[in-house]
Amino acid sequence: MNRSRARPRAPEPALQVVRRVRTGWQPTAADLRGWAGAALGRAAARSALHVRLVGPAESRALNARYRGHDHATNVLSFPALASAAGAAGWLGDLVLCPALVRAEARAQHKSARSHWAHLVVHGVLHLIGFEHELPAQARRMERREIACLRRLGFANPYRAPER
Repeated sequence: MNRSRARPRAPEPALQVVRRVRTGWQPTAADLRGWAGAALGRAAARSALHVRLVGPAESRALNARYRGHDHATNVLSFPALASAAGAAGWLGDLVLCPALVRAEARAQHKSARSHWAHLVVHGVLHLIGFEHELPAQARRMERREIACLRRLGFANPYRAPER
């Protein structure tokens, strides 16, 4: 008798989504959990984070206040303070701007879903300490992003799509 085994589900973090905007396609909470889980690997089962979806004005205000850049941005990562990080695996907050994610996906000739997945993985990697300020850091982070996205069934986001 041939019994196929179900592939064990990858661990997923506890995740709360706050949708400040609801226009256009947005991923489900399950999508966001799966993408975050891919970035976290085995640590996902004991991790928690918030995801906040905001409009361009709020994205711009947060980017100006916390990064000194006076423009909207696709994703911002706010790692938990060390004192809060130990509490139930708290990682911090991701803030994404759906309007900007959509516009970038269109401009880069990518599906909205693949671009969302990439930005969630990218943001979560920032929450766990990855950076890309130096070339070596950027290469390490990009390798991790590419591997996570490949496991999720997405193409390398750093290669131009074939047209």
